[in-house]
Amino acid sequence: MAQQPTAAQQRPGSTKTLLKGTDGAGVVRRTVLPGGLRVVTETLPTVRSAAFGIWVGVGSRDETPVLNGATHYLEHLLFKGTGRRSALDISSALDAVGGEMNAFTAKEYTCYYARVLDNDLPLAIDVVSDMLTGSLIRQEDIDTERDVVLEEIAMTEDDPGDVVHDLFAQVMFGSSPLGRPVLGTVDTINALTRDQVAGFYKRRYRPEHLVVAAAGNVDHAKVVRQVERAFAAAGALTRSDTAPAEPRGGTRALRTAGRVEILDRPTEQAHLVLGLPGLARNDPRRWALGVLNSALGGGMSSRLFQEVREKRGLAYSVYSYSSSYADTGLFGIYAGCQPKRVEEVLTICRAELQRVAEQGITEEELSRAIGQISGSTVLGMEDTGSLMSRIGKAELCYGTHLSVDDLLAKISAVTLDDVREVATSVLGGYKPSLAVIGPVSGKRAERLTEAL
Repeated sequence: MAQQPTAAQQRPGSTKTLLKGTDGAGVVRRTVLPGGLRVVTETLPTVRSAAFGIWVGVGSRDETPVLNGATHYLEHLLFKGTGRRSALDISSALDAVGGEMNAFTAKEYTCYYARVLDNDLPLAIDVVSDMLTGSLIRQEDIDTERDVVLEEIAMTEDDPGDVVHDLFAQVMFGSSPLGRPVLGTVDTINALTRDQVAGFYKRRYRPEHLVVAAAGNVDHAKVVRQVERAFAAAGALTRSDTAPAEPRGGTRALRTAGRVEILDRPTEQAHLVLGLPGLARNDPRRWALGVLNSALGGGMSSRLFQEVREKRGLAYSVYSYSSSYADTGLFGIYAGCQPKRVEEVLTICRAELQRVAEQGITEEELSRAIGQISGSTVLGMEDTGSLMSRIGKAELCYGTHLSVDDLLAKISAVTLDDVREVATSVLGGYKPSLAVIGPVSGKRAERLTEAL
């Protein structure tokens, strides 16, 4: 693949074709507007829908301890009204055309998006851009939405299968931003003020940190004009000499090993995550780790599913996963089981981790994992929302774009030696750490710690 120019190397107002596609489909273009705002599109002329999103290079890891939860709180507030639209106007505009609109906050970025019929794309662009550039963040909205966010935290707390992942992040990252919950805590949300949230909005939601992405039956030039018009009307494109922000980078050696956190709760199941430090987002070994993850716990034929569920019936849900950030990552195994079986499940998971770390996987597992990842990758790109997410995240987090063929080639190129090497370095590098939520205390908790 030819080296693509970075957005920072592009002259403001110029357009670059990043991927040529075939037969008019899959063409990815990027235009850099004044102020460093990027617009990327992928054209798929055979569909009648379009997805539009604005990706912001800010997430919960950018918060101070005092501001924990501010990014997610702000996500809620941007739906509450602008100088041009009330909250009802925002929601009814997309409802009236059968569109979908939502947002999500992650540890390193936030995304606001809409999916509509292609003819209604100008409306989606105008509404979402207005939200991003013209939010009022009024005191009454702060007060009302505080209760909504607290209810969301309470809802999450009622699901131990979710909470255990936050607990595991805390075990691995400690009090650092990556170890804190995206939603914040009851205490931090109750303490946040209007000035704090509005200040965070003003500092972080700048054009150079934004990527506008659209995919489907779209015309790149028209999308650029509509976005430029919407942002210019809000006075958001005045800093013409500013280059787009580079993708978040850095390196971080995560040496967490053998830590255990057990939260004793009267739940029906015990939920556990066993894991180790993983790989950063741009680590060249990520393709091999993806194949390893698929073979170990990525599907019904994986080792963990077969050993824990099929052969022994110890758990309904068991899987492995890899989470990557700009400078570090996690590799974990999740299982939910009856409390009396948690020690047995942990022992099996620990044994499988060790076996893969020492021996790698078989040729048959390699072939099956490559096929599984290849198929799911392509099938996951069959709708405009997925295409929009792919190009938006690629631009914001990587600064470069891979075609589907490039992706499949990277996956297919993984060898047994590659998997064995990454298994040894990642799974065999440290003693695993453990997070558990459930009715686990006393001698049982002690035995879990000893099982590591």
